[in-house]
Amino acid sequence: MELLEDLKWRGIVYQQTDEEGIKETLDKEKISLYCGVDPTGDSMHIGHLLPFLTLRRFQNHGHRPIVLVGGATGMIGDPSGKSEERKLQTLETVHHNVQCLQKQLESIFEFEGDNGAIMVNNYDWAGSMDIVTFLRDYGKHVGVNYMLAKDTIASRLETGISFTEFTYTILQAMDFKHLYEHNQCRLQIGGSDQWGNITSGLELIRKMLPEGPKAFGLTIPLVTKADGTKFGKTESGSVWLDAEKTSPYEFYQFWINTADADAVKYLKFFTFLSQEEIEQLEKTVEEEPHLRKAQKTLAEEMTRLIHGEAALHQAIKITEALFSGEIKNLSAVEIKQGFKDVSSFDANGETNLVELLVAAKISPSKRQAREDVANGAVSINGERVTDIEYTVTEADRIEGQFMIVRRGKKKYFMIKY
Repeated sequence: MELLEDLKWRGIVYQQTDEEGIKETLDKEKISLYCGVDPTGDSMHIGHLLPFLTLRRFQNHGHRPIVLVGGATGMIGDPSGKSEERKLQTLETVHHNVQCLQKQLESIFEFEGDNGAIMVNNYDWAGSMDIVTFLRDYGKHVGVNYMLAKDTIASRLETGISFTEFTYTILQAMDFKHLYEHNQCRLQIGGSDQWGNITSGLELIRKMLPEGPKAFGLTIPLVTKADGTKFGKTESGSVWLDAEKTSPYEFYQFWINTADADAVKYLKFFTFLSQEEIEQLEKTVEEEPHLRKAQKTLAEEMTRLIHGEAALHQAIKITEALFSGEIKNLSAVEIKQGFKDVSSFDANGETNLVELLVAAKISPSKRQAREDVANGAVSINGERVTDIEYTVTEADRIEGQFMIVRRGKKKYFMIKY
């Protein structure tokens, strides 16, 4: 399927500065295009993914992606969506965050071949610019009235906005002009909240380059959930790309728990499956929703993309072990992932099981603990224990570190040693 048609079928296109011009350009030639992210933290979350996955779709069709991490703009802060000033980060923190984000983005793109991706940092051209050069060469071309008309600026006028954040859109416009001149970049893509920044870049190119604008902008819709709740959030917070913040197992679980109403939309947005493959999965949502084939495929595709094949297999292994209760099949590392959010208790040495259940507050009293054990409601590492005189020893620990106690069907507890 032709690229723009595919993007529209997936529901990815929100706004285009010149739809006919973009189509004509893409039909004629392979272009360079870019998308950027500011290093406001040391990890992206899944809310950042869609623009970059869209950039990768262009690469799959032969175009060259330019991946920008904003070491300069990250020191200023985009006023978009904020009601107050961002807290400025140190140069060291920003540089550290840039390196972390670049490493995460490397998993999405191909950097070899004729249309290999280019990784850039706008600190390289904006970081050393003096204030007089900024004001004379760039500020002179941007009208205050033009800036005030931007939604991101206008929304902050009542609560207040500093000159620092006021100039953010000029810095991002400088990025587009720089990449247009030095990397033949013809298109910028971004989320719908970046429309004002993208059009500012096009305006700067128009005013500063005599040949006139030959560049374009395209934005992507905000990702929403069918129930109205925020996409990318769980009870424990954001779903991060950093495996230390959100484990591959948790990442896998987020996608596999997608509601039926969102599954097909997310397959279109986030995976590189073909239209035919997605339509087949859409049928399973309608005809066999209990099998959750669409969600399983979504979880597998996304976990493989971000964390790799080995992490995907590990996430599936943990999922299957928890479902079957075969906890002994898991390593200590996998136990940490799968039981990250369960209640835990620090124990020492050997102890009677009933006493441990009470001490760890797994059972409310010794009487209840005895009943739980005798009735077969308690298992250790997936194996049921019915002896009320059972003594928990070092042999019950997984790699000498943990023991998983289950009371009933779903209540898990981690005993740490």
